[in-house]
Amino acid sequence: MTEATALDDPTVASVPAPTCLEMTGVSKQFGGHQALEDVSISLSPGRVLALCGANGAGKSTLVRILAGAESADAGTIRVHGSEVSIGAPQDATRLGLSFIHQELNLVPKFTALQNMAMGADRTRRSGVLDLRGLRRKALQVQDRIGYRVPLDARVEDLTVSDRWMVSLGRSLMRDATIVAMDEPTASFTKEEAERLYAIIDELTADGVGIIYISHRLEEVLQVADDVTVLRNGRLVGSFAAADLDLGSLTRHIVGRDVAGVAHRATDVDPTTAPVLLEVAGLTREPRVRDANLTLHRGEILGMAGLVGAGRTELARLLIGADPVGSGTMTLDGAPYRPRSPFDAIRAGVALVPEERRSQGLILRNSVSSNLGMASLKDPSRRSRTYSPRRAAAIAREAVARFGIKATSVHETVGELSGGNQQKIVVGKYVLAGPQLLILDEPTVGVDVGARSEIYDIIRDLAAQGTSILMISSDFEELAICDRVVVMREGTITASVPAARATKDHLTSLCFGTADTAPSDPSALDTATLTAERDPS
Repeated sequence: MTEATALDDPTVASVPAPTCLEMTGVSKQFGGHQALEDVSISLSPGRVLALCGANGAGKSTLVRILAGAESADAGTIRVHGSEVSIGAPQDATRLGLSFIHQELNLVPKFTALQNMAMGADRTRRSGVLDLRGLRRKALQVQDRIGYRVPLDARVEDLTVSDRWMVSLGRSLMRDATIVAMDEPTASFTKEEAERLYAIIDELTADGVGIIYISHRLEEVLQVADDVTVLRNGRLVGSFAAADLDLGSLTRHIVGRDVAGVAHRATDVDPTTAPVLLEVAGLTREPRVRDANLTLHRGEILGMAGLVGAGRTELARLLIGADPVGSGTMTLDGAPYRPRSPFDAIRAGVALVPEERRSQGLILRNSVSSNLGMASLKDPSRRSRTYSPRRAAAIAREAVARFGIKATSVHETVGELSGGNQQKIVVGKYVLAGPQLLILDEPTVGVDVGARSEIYDIIRDLAAQGTSILMISSDFEELAICDRVVVMREGTITASVPAARATKDHLTSLCFGTADTAPSDPSALDTATLTAERDPS
């Protein structure tokens, strides 16, 4: 029976649905910026509430207030019907709230087990920490996730994907009644994401309420029961997920229609275009084994693969962040063996890392400082010395060019939204003028509007002759590439034109279940692309 019917019939009592969380009239201001203004949300036990909005809409700020990491200027919070005050993360934990933040918030020097155990109540009667019990619980959680991370490995030695699993595991170590997940599948492929969805189903079946934040709108519609949309810190509306489709949800978020990812009509012919980078037998055990790769000038080359396939590790070898075990690299016809990322940048090779906050930015520095960092001198290259005034002028041009939302180029980067931080990471390497730009998960945590802008930047760079290597777990966005290679168990096992690189086909290649798998990826490139241009 609808609410309207209940109100029309005086004999029928309207019984409100029970809630495990209510945030009412929440407002928050940072300096002169209104991050949240009179926002209200409601979550029921056993349901998934998706928070959607563009970067800077206020989603993460709302969750940080709930987690006790920020304090609201106004508003009330009720947990299971009782008004509460959450002044610190410990308060949130005691109330049964658990969080997977977009920034992960792990301690790099601690082991995976130590990070998972943080905040978990596992002490003996004597007050001594029950280490055996914690390890046993951690193993049970990993079995539940279906993904094993070495518990005694330090987090700083783990891959970004492994760190995500540690963060997810830490949230499941606690007996929480409300779990907030901020971009939990950002670095996941379809199969890893499906595993998380199954965990969410288990949690909601047990009556746990889930707050879910994701820029992957298809998964929002798949996972969520209810959707609340924010825009510029204000509430746009709350909707039943069943009443939304991709188009309507996008319009609510952006305020206009946004075109999807279209296949790039390319002029690059790998059979004739000059080769910029050639990799032969590149190996660094245990993640990269005998990798072979050819990248042509002006080409956008996508790289697909499962978590742990070795994609990020290969990128680190290409920029000298890790030493090569064996194999050769040739850049623009000359031997290439960078000893550090600085060497790579001098040679015209740059990497936009997957983990922007810890690897791509100095959060306490200004927008201008971060944008000019990769150049290590005046970005205009007109002077051998660094000029703050000239750097600020170039930064203002870059802010306009890349659509970065900041009050000024002197604003601290840590105060910006995740999407604007990502644009700064991309922008600082574009300003360095690389001949090869490697992008590792370039649209992680980026809203649908900003994502389209980043795609435009990539296309423009390629049109100007820059070669692009784009690593992505979102197989649909690889449609902007000229071709896509697949990495599996440390080796590049397949190469297909992007027009044929569908999500299903790439997933099959990643798992090795495709009908045909090439033994020589380079040979497939030429044969397939030639056949595509000449169907006869």
